[in-house]
Amino acid sequence: QVQLVESGGGLVQPGGSLRLSCAASGSVFVIRVMGWYRQSPGGERELVAQIADDDSTVYVDAVKGRFTIAREYANNAVHLQMNNLMSEDTAVYYCKADIMDSPDGASGYHDYWGQGVRVTVSS
Repeated sequence: QVQLVESGGGLVQPGGSLRLSCAASGSVFVIRVMGWYRQSPGGERELVAQIADDDSTVYVDAVKGRFTIAREYANNAVHLQMNNLMSEDTAVYYCKADIMDSPDGASGYHDYWGQGVRVTVSS
């Protein structure tokens, strides 16, 4: 069993910053990709940023230059530093990880999701 636990959401004014964190625990043997997705009210869940185990990154255009994703390998964690936040960034943010959850890899990799953290950008 694998759990992803997120933290760091909250209310912030436009132009402010927040740092989201997500840590994986349980039957975690290898993590290939960790990422953050978001879903705004009435919208679909979309990729925000992801980072692979070679530290290559992908960002959605809307956050390039403002958000930075980084992995903390020792703790099976990923962080999302969000700067210059705008009202359009308001959403529930979800952590996702592509994890090998068996010691011999026989069952392959599976996607796991966190429970979501709410980010509200408002004055």
